[in-house]
Amino acid sequence: MKRDSIYYQIFKRFPGLLFELVDYHPSQAQNYRFESVEVKETAFRIDGVFLPPEGATPRIIFFAEVQFQSC
Repeated sequence: MKRDSIYYQIFKRFPGLLFELVDYHPSQAQNYRFESVEVKETAFRIDGVFLPPEGATPRIIFFAEVQFQSC
């Protein structure tokens, strides 16, 4: 399954948006890497993952899954 490219691009360009949505220190966004990660199984791909910097304490990982439904 292909990732939702519009949401991937939004979070890649503006990672602080997720941190604002979950009310978790938006200033921390600059330390995270945003990636699209495939989980080993029958090719399940997560829309995006915010990975904390090496050595961060605590190491909080955010998984982003976005669903869009048009009316």
